[in-house]
Amino acid sequence: MRAFVSRLYGLSGKPVVLKDQLSCFTLSIISRMVLGKKYFSVCGDDQLGSNSILSLHEFQEILDELFLLNGVLNIGDWIPWLDFLDLQGYVKRMKDLRKKLDRFYDYVLDEHKRKKKELAKDFVPRDMVELLLQISDDPDIDVKLTYDGVRGFTQDLIAGGTDTSATTVEWAISELIKQPQLIKQATEELDRVLGRERWVKEEDIPQLPYIDAIMKETMRKHPVAVLLAPHLAMEDCNVAGYDIRKGTRVFINIWSMGRDSFLWEQPEEFRFERFLGKKIGVKGQNFELLPFGSGRRMCPGYTLGLKMIQTSLANLLHGFNWELPDNIKVEDLNMDEVYGLATPRKFPLVAVMEPRLPLHLY
Repeated sequence: MRAFVSRLYGLSGKPVVLKDQLSCFTLSIISRMVLGKKYFSVCGDDQLGSNSILSLHEFQEILDELFLLNGVLNIGDWIPWLDFLDLQGYVKRMKDLRKKLDRFYDYVLDEHKRKKKELAKDFVPRDMVELLLQISDDPDIDVKLTYDGVRGFTQDLIAGGTDTSATTVEWAISELIKQPQLIKQATEELDRVLGRERWVKEEDIPQLPYIDAIMKETMRKHPVAVLLAPHLAMEDCNVAGYDIRKGTRVFINIWSMGRDSFLWEQPEEFRFERFLGKKIGVKGQNFELLPFGSGRRMCPGYTLGLKMIQTSLANLLHGFNWELPDNIKVEDLNMDEVYGLATPRKFPLVAVMEPRLPLHLY
């Protein structure tokens, strides 16, 4: 977090693509937890061995393509006899993407396997990949974890934990910039609770209901995942007059739920006060707000996601003043979304920051 804040300090007064900086922050956290170290150049291009070259920008492009292709409507899936034509070019793009991902994950896993082999009996797992490799070598495990399984788990952890948090915070800042009075309300709370003598820490979040409400309102209006992970009807049932047969695959569209006037008053407006004083959580118990899903198919990383989003958002608001570049008016800020498995901004937010707090207080 301090490295993240320091980078923003160095960019004070200049137009900044916020998503790039947020991706640096989230990817650094996730890669150190999952891979044991940062395998990416933070904000440039450097070589990571003879078989792998990835900058943050390149990896972000890979993630964007991954989320897009996971959410597209492929004609060949619906009309199988047209599949071989690949009319939209999606299959070719998927194959190209797989080559890039294989190149990176093979490099990472090979390095971890070499380390495991060198240490032999002294080997102790220190990150998620090492733990997964240890499980895959366990002859007594009931369900065998293959090498492809390890790679799949690793990809899910990195992709699911990186882009989602960065996208949510970017949407939150975008909505707040369009309504400067909301930023004023949030910073007044931050100054009242923390003063101007220090930055926000994780343990401060329970005392900051405005930050919690801003996060929830962002997740309502701009859920990262449009459709939750598929569920299955366990028995025949009737929902709103529709007969649902046992075994039916069920998709929950939380984007539509967040824009439903039956559930929310003036749903197209960003009004974080709708969550103040209300016991509406994001942990799957309140069905009108399900950013992480619910039940056994709920996102397993939701607690980490909440901490990353709340802490980074609180520090961005407490530590900096936010404006648009001189040539952009607030009313002209484009808020279009890109449809796919995720819903990022169509045009990345470019903002100008000026410090509110000195860096040495962090």
